[in-house]
Amino acid sequence: MKHAAGMVFATAIMLASAASAQVLPPGGSQFNPPMPAPPPPPRIEVPVVPQMDAPPQQSYAPAPRPSFSDRIKSCLDDAAASGLGPNERAAYSRSCAN
Repeated sequence: MKHAAGMVFATAIMLASAASAQVLPPGGSQFNPPMPAPPPPPRIEVPVVPQMDAPPQQSYAPAPRPSFSDRIKSCLDDAAASGLGPNERAAYSRSCAN
């Protein structure tokens, strides 16, 4: 009788351990979708190395014109340096910036 009860207990333990073999990670659920595939590795490109014998390439484009506010500021500074008063500075800056 003790032997039969031990066999039933051992069989129950084995069945319980077989059911717990499907261990889920912490915080996981059987209803979670599968993990997405890893992203592709980044493309590695070799940088362009300047040649020692090649002549340097120069841009012949003219320098961009300063903004209107920069031109006004420069004209007001020039007028102040010349000793003009406020009214003369305003007239000078209007004619200078345009």
